[in-house]
Amino acid sequence: MMTYLVTGGAGFVGSNLAIRLKRNYAGVRVIAVDNLRRRGSELNVPRLKEHGVEFTHGDVRCLEDLNWSEKIDLILECSAEPSVLAGYGGSPEYVINTNLVGLLNCLEVGRRNGSGIIFISTSRVYPFRAIDSLEFVESSTRYELVDQQGVRGVSSAGITEEFPLNGNRSLYGATKLAGELMLQEYLEMYGLRGIINRCGVLTGAWQMGKVEQGFVTLWAAQHVFGGSLSYIGYGGKGKQVRDVLHIEDFFHLIDLEIQNLDKLNGEIFNVGGGRSISVSLQELTTLCKEASGNCIPIKQIPENRPADLRIYLTDNRKVQNKTGWAPSISPAEIVAEIVSWICDHQDQLRPLLL
Repeated sequence: MMTYLVTGGAGFVGSNLAIRLKRNYAGVRVIAVDNLRRRGSELNVPRLKEHGVEFTHGDVRCLEDLNWSEKIDLILECSAEPSVLAGYGGSPEYVINTNLVGLLNCLEVGRRNGSGIIFISTSRVYPFRAIDSLEFVESSTRYELVDQQGVRGVSSAGITEEFPLNGNRSLYGATKLAGELMLQEYLEMYGLRGIINRCGVLTGAWQMGKVEQGFVTLWAAQHVFGGSLSYIGYGGKGKQVRDVLHIEDFFHLIDLEIQNLDKLNGEIFNVGGGRSISVSLQELTTLCKEASGNCIPIKQIPENRPADLRIYLTDNRKVQNKTGWAPSISPAEIVAEIVSWICDHQDQLRPLLL
């Protein structure tokens, strides 16, 4: 029996991918490891066990927590401190230790086992000032990139893998970029096989959304529970845009990558919803009103937050050309699913999401 290890396995991305791996690969042993530091991750442990995923309470920062007697055939590296705001106004110790020391330990497991490795990186490896200086136009509900830009690797379709990496990107983004470089060296030095996915906004049910990470769930939850929200930055208009990718669409790509790991070895892919599956905060508010039936107050805060972006869109053309993959689940479908999930689990989720 082959064994797949999912780190960060009780988080939103890790738990959902682990469950889908077990569902699609019935003959594979799937192990999820997580330190359960993020509030709400404990709710995913029963879900994992229900679907036949083995859960281990462990921390990627501790190599001893990642030791198994069985051979690990594939590592799906989802562990991370995922907040762009991590380290601002405080110590960077946790984000650096988790995202760098933790990855090093995962790479060591891979080296000892000859494992395949799929690394969940981030679009935040691209410098925020360079992205925020791109040419754009303003419509009634959103900002839009224009086709002609003074820098390579970007068009109205979004950011490609060729976008320049010079500049600041937040400590979170820096740790993920450094992790990509570490992984590439391990692939070359030890003959491992691996893929890097620079993901945009991943979302869906069972995401414990907060201001700093998981904004689609945050928006939906505040509408369901009757909370309050703010349009922060860029004049407080709510026209900032992100593309969003449902976790099910993302799993379809992971599935293709597992099946074609030899062919895709060493590839770096930008992965997201793209221009066709994107949403501004204004547009997200409308979708949440429609799905929940509720209208809530939204404050306007003109000042920008550190490392924020006016627009981020993923240009998926490279990964589509290499794999044939394309996302399909729309923002309206995503919001409707999340609202339904929250309504079905209100007692559990109210203290976590409100």
